[in-house]
Amino acid sequence: MMELRKDPFNVVIAGVGGQGNVLASLILGRYFVGRGGKVTIGETYGVSQRGGSVMSHLRVSRKKQFAPIIPKGDADLVIALEPVEALRVLDDFGNPDIDLIVNMRPVYPMAVLSGECVYPPLEDIKDAFRLYSRHFWTINATAIALELGKAILANIVMLGAVLETRVLDIQEAFFVETLKESLPKTSIEINLRAFHDGRKGLLSGK
Repeated sequence: MMELRKDPFNVVIAGVGGQGNVLASLILGRYFVGRGGKVTIGETYGVSQRGGSVMSHLRVSRKKQFAPIIPKGDADLVIALEPVEALRVLDDFGNPDIDLIVNMRPVYPMAVLSGECVYPPLEDIKDAFRLYSRHFWTINATAIALELGKAILANIVMLGAVLETRVLDIQEAFFVETLKESLPKTSIEINLRAFHDGRKGLLSGK
């Protein structure tokens, strides 16, 4: 049986449309179900189109299934595919014991591209992570994915980073099997490379 730091353990996977965070949440949930856990997944969408905020709530328990949406201020782990999306999650679900794993490649919203707004400097974002988390890690997941030829692989790179932090009780052999069961056979090899490269690319921020 898996170990959890607290029960339920609440995970938010945040990104923007087209980054694949919904698939990442389904794979992670499937893994914990296979290890005997009780899992509920909920999703929220800021804008229902490519480029809008997308957030998946994953609640893992050894005892029972919980409501799919995490209460405000009660997230335990944030897996963010975009830096500002991590800040959004912290604003609503942060607490002093939260852990963050963040892909530091920005995705600029239309308001920034049009000059109406300014995207905050990445160092300022990291300073906020230091102030408002128990621990945070960063990774250049998009760059790693692009080296493999597909930016969408950043979601699988992030799952490799999650394993490397040891915040969650994830056994590599079982997780690899979950990946194989969850993905088309034609893409398993490159996704496994993305997963292992994510483990190697993790950087500790605090």
